[in-house]
Amino acid sequence: MDDRFSAAWERLELLERRVDLQTLQSTVYEIEQEMAQPSFWDDRDQAQAKAQTLDAAKETIRLFSSLREELEEADVLRRLAEEEQDEDAAAEAEGKLAELERKLARATVQAFLSGPYDKGDCYIAFNAGAGGTDAQDWTEMMLRMYSRFCEGQGWKIRLIDETLGDEAGLKSATLEVQGSYAFGTLRGETGVHRLVRISPYDSANRRHTSFASLTVIPVVEDKELEIDEDDLRVESFRAGGPGGQHMQKNETAVRIIHVPTGIIVACQNERSQAQNKLTAMKMLRARLVALMEKERARKLEELTGHLQDIEWGHQIRSYVLQPYQMVKDHRTGMETGNVQAVLDGDLAGVIWAWLEQSQTPGMPL
Repeated sequence: MDDRFSAAWERLELLERRVDLQTLQSTVYEIEQEMAQPSFWDDRDQAQAKAQTLDAAKETIRLFSSLREELEEADVLRRLAEEEQDEDAAAEAEGKLAELERKLARATVQAFLSGPYDKGDCYIAFNAGAGGTDAQDWTEMMLRMYSRFCEGQGWKIRLIDETLGDEAGLKSATLEVQGSYAFGTLRGETGVHRLVRISPYDSANRRHTSFASLTVIPVVEDKELEIDEDDLRVESFRAGGPGGQHMQKNETAVRIIHVPTGIIVACQNERSQAQNKLTAMKMLRARLVALMEKERARKLEELTGHLQDIEWGHQIRSYVLQPYQMVKDHRTGMETGNVQAVLDGDLAGVIWAWLEQSQTPGMPL
């Protein structure tokens, strides 16, 4: 266990140098000094960007401060256990070390989430695929599953748009996620998710396979991409709802079609048509930037002779409830039999497994 503690200390110190804690602390001090000035919010866009930078820097500092404190406590416990030959204390120290090793692995991945949008917010778009009512029910289950995961990470979520299923569930939904490293953490979840279960909508109790797709796109700044208004077709419609006194009587919901690409975005959960249009334009801009990034990756792979399937739509994970219980990620091979926990939002294991695998093995810090 001594070697593992030494390795943990070495990894923590390397990570602290990688993220440059001293520079982050200077950044926090400088931004807080600026925020104390009455003119700070005169340029709202710039002020918001600096506030986000401040929040991210503070969160990183808190993370590494917590890791160092926990490692110090576990190391002290380990030394006392050795001195007093206390097997119970040694077992406790072993458990704390194992948990710290998992946290350090995640911190290592986060340190390498250095893409242009990895640190920022994102949208998650859910769409029902093959499977009829079961697929629409599965789409609603996925919305609940990812909402719970995001809330567990301390991120803010907001349902922007949803289209109800014909009998149950959802045909589609869009969730906005606000939080540090939201896009970087979730970007690997894009793809088709497969559910196998006894259908609650089949009177013969037969096993059905349903599919739903999930697309994660980063939130981008307005200035990153100019959109020609002539390329847009804007439609208004009544927002969907449960009916009765909650039925929307005004056409406040907005749908925007980007004619050159055929991309369609919609928003119906804001208070006014103007707000819905602003949010829809943000989503459209994000979708267009994501499309540009995908095309850039395709061209790069063509030039290097390593063209691979980069289309969003390949099956990435199966959730099997019958005839056995298992969640399996087809990219990493990771499996777990605790399907209900996963459906309740415990996605950390499968998400971090992909993030860790996606890093270059043995990448130096």
